[in-house]
Order: sequence, then C-alpha cells, then structure tokens
Amino acid sequence: MMGLMPYENRPDTRTQSPAATARARGPEGDGRTASVQAPGGGDGRTATARALEGDGQAAPRPAWLIPLVMAGIVLAALNLRPAITSLGALLEEVRTGLGMSGSVAGLLTSVPPLCFAVFGLAAPRLARRFGPGAVLCAGMAAITAGLAIRPFAGGTAGFLAASALALMGIALSNVLMPVIVKRYFPDRVGTMTGLYSMALAIGTSAAAAVTVPLTEVLGGSWQTGLGVWALLAAVAVLPWLGLVRDRGAIPPAAARPATGSGTDRSAPGITRSPTAWALACFFGLQATGAYITMGWMPQIFRDAGVPAQEAGVLLAVTMVMGVPLAFVIPRLATRLTHQGPIVVALGLCGLTGYTGLLLAPAAGAWAWALLLGVSNCAFPLALTMIGLRSRTGTGVVRLSAFAQSTGYLISIPGPLLVGVLYQHSGGWDLPIALMAGLLVPQIAAGLLAGRDRTIEDETGMRD
Repeated sequence: MMGLMPYENRPDTRTQSPAATARARGPEGDGRTASVQAPGGGDGRTATARALEGDGQAAPRPAWLIPLVMAGIVLAALNLRPAITSLGALLEEVRTGLGMSGSVAGLLTSVPPLCFAVFGLAAPRLARRFGPGAVLCAGMAAITAGLAIRPFAGGTAGFLAASALALMGIALSNVLMPVIVKRYFPDRVGTMTGLYSMALAIGTSAAAAVTVPLTEVLGGSWQTGLGVWALLAAVAVLPWLGLVRDRGAIPPAAARPATGSGTDRSAPGITRSPTAWALACFFGLQATGAYITMGWMPQIFRDAGVPAQEAGVLLAVTMVMGVPLAFVIPRLATRLTHQGPIVVALGLCGLTGYTGLLLAPAAGAWAWALLLGVSNCAFPLALTMIGLRSRTGTGVVRLSAFAQSTGYLISIPGPLLVGVLYQHSGGWDLPIALMAGLLVPQIAAGLLAGRDRTIEDETGMRD
C-alpha cells in the first residue's frame, strides 16, 4: 500500500498534552502518527485508534482478518452499482417489456436514492446491535436475492419491489463502508477509500459495458441480462460470512440517532454543524447527477442516433473514469487543507460535458462521456471528506449516516424530474439544462464542505 497521508491519521489534540501532541506528530513533524501512550494503558496504540475502538479494549486480531476485510470491501464495492447501471443499459427494453411510461421510468431511476436514504438511516443502529460484518453480509445477500428475483417478478410493481430489496442491501453497505475503512485502516483512510471507490467504479462500468452484449449472447432476453448479475453478488457474500461475529467496529456512541435529538448532553445534534449540512448537500447533488447519468445517459445517446451497444459502452467509459481517479482524488484530497479546488475542477468538467451533450450529443459523444466521468468522481471525494470532517470514530459513523441519508433524500427528485421533462417536452434540451444547472449549487456546497474543520469543533460532540 502507499504511504500515510498527513490527514489520514490526525491525532486528537484536545485530550493530549503538548508533549504528547509533539510525539504524535512523529520525529519529522510531517503529520504521521507515532505511538501515544494512553494515560492508564500504555499499550502503544495511537490516540485515533483508541477513539475508533471506543472505551473497551480491542481483542487481538487473527492474521487472516485484515486480508479478509480487504477482500470483503473490494467484492462488496464491485456490487454496489451493477443493479443500477445494468438497468440503465437495458432501460428501453425494460420499459417496453413492462409497459412503462417515461414518468414511471423516471420513478424507477429515483428508487435507488430513496432506498439509500431510508435504509441508510438504519445502518448504524443495526451495526451496533448485530455487528457490521453481519449487517454487510445480510446486505450482500439482499443484493443477490433482489437481482435474482426482479427480472422474473412479473409486472412493474414486482420489479420495483425486488429492486428495492437489492437497493436496501446497497444502502446498508454505502453507510458502513467508510466506517469499516476508518476502523480497520485508520492510518490509510485515503488509500483504502480509493481502493473501495476504484472497485465500485469497475463494477459500475463493467455492468454498463457488458450488459447489452451479454444479453445478446444469452439469447436476447433482458430478464436474463439483468438476472446474471446476481452471480457476482453471491460471491461477495462469502468473505462477510467470516466477519459475521466481528462486533467491534462500531463505537458504543455510534448507535445514537444521527440527529442527536435525544437528551444526551454528550452527543449534541449533528444538525447543528454547518459542515455536516454542506457535506450532505454536496453528497446529495453529486448523487443526483450520478443517478441521472446512470439511468438516462444511454437513452440520451440512443435518441441521438447512437447504437444501443455503443451507448452502453459510452456509459461504461463515463463510469470507468472513476477507476484511476477514485484512487488519485482521495489521496490528493487528504494532502489539501481545503478540498475546494478539486470540487471546482470536477464541476467545470461536468458543465462542459453537459454543454456538449446539448449541442452535439452524437458527434462528440466520447468526449462528453469522458468529461462527465471526471465530474462523477465527486463521489469518492465526498466519501473522503466524511473521514476528514470528523476526528473520532463516533463522529465518522454519525456523519456518514447523516450525510448519505440526507444527501440521498435530496437526490430523489432529480431522476424523476428528468423523466417527466423528457416525456412532456419530447426531447433532451430541458433535462440536460437541469443537469447542468444542478452543478452550480453542488460546487457551492462542496466549497463549504471542503473547509478545514470538523463536526466535533462545531458541535462540541464527544465520544
């Protein structure tokens, strides 16, 4: 793995003496964290590691645990988007087969963020009760079942219900993955977030690229083309079976509601944090663009005269841009005190891509796909900022749940509105103008979320 990032293991200086803080910065003063002796323990763990583990003592880890967690993270990430992008590649066939209107198809593309918002709120409490390994294992099983059932459920209602089952599993994993990364790799947050995001991008782009040709090879039935992705999800269940009994990854305070609305004075509401709200808005607006792209971009190209298989490949190109950039952007973000320049650069790429789609969708299709792919890398940036905007394990859990759940709620209307505008305007001018317009508040929210501060500083939150 790559070296430690200055912001990836930042010690909590609130409870350390100046001498301890100096020791924590390491002999070179470069931000790397050396061993800090606990007041009563002297066990050599870093202050950040102790915060992530809560008040209890961590049991010794077997040698196979970390490689198993890494395999579980990669396999889970590969399965977090094929349920969506495989559908985008075959949306026209599904609409015809199920008799959907454009508005209903827009509702279908809004189901993912709705499920992510609703089920994401439950993830921290479920993880505290059953353990994160068990919840992620159940999530992978739900994805498998949903993908296997939905093509053959019969009718639009059954298709939506089975899709919701798969998306429930994705939602739980979305929220818990940054928590798992912070817990097991506290000094490699940027590196592991990049690995997770890269695997997610590979799964996303692979489903977009091969679903149409795979459907043709398997006989031309869209049901088979969608259902085959359940096999990949089934493989992802296996490593998490070995982590079902691991219950130590969620600090005790993490089970508190993300809003902190109770009477516990030690856990002020995260809604008091301007940074948490800015990050939730940034997450929600980038998710809006991502799900519009995944759900509708192939249709935009097909309506412009691009063949169906090439349209799927263009979506894959957009998604595959996240493979290298998802590894670079988190590491770059951890080196900056303010992530605003990255936010602006990604937003400008998106504005250029949407302008091209509006003016010459077929002639410059490959260029617009590449630019929109760069713009979609706001997702790994948002995940990285979740880790940077909190200094404790409890804070990361609560900020991840709040930012993702609130963000996905914000993103729900976008894909639905695109479907309505497409059906009633008879073209793509208005929908594309909407997509471009949403990038402006996304940039503004990202600039606020990228400031060098933490939610603990803003709310007085403690473990």
